[in-house]
Amino acid sequence: MFEGLKAFLRGFLNSFKARSTDYIEFEEKELENVFALILMGSFIGIPSPPTTLVMRLMPHMVREIYVMQRRVVDMDDIFGEIAAMFEIT
Repeated sequence: MFEGLKAFLRGFLNSFKARSTDYIEFEEKELENVFALILMGSFIGIPSPPTTLVMRLMPHMVREIYVMQRRVVDMDDIFGEIAAMFEIT
């Protein structure tokens, strides 16, 4: 009787641990995106922090810059292609 309850609780806790790790990893990715937006936001019109602060934090952005570059290369941007046809800048 108690073995079934122990097995149930053990499975419940293992599932909880796995889900917690997934949530933490997702939050880390989102915080990296916010960090990149803060540092690179001036390219899209969002006010950015002072340039000296951005220059000191830029070495920490290497991974995020690679991710953004890979997304641009892998993305099939139909609107970008249409804008290029009409030479919209």
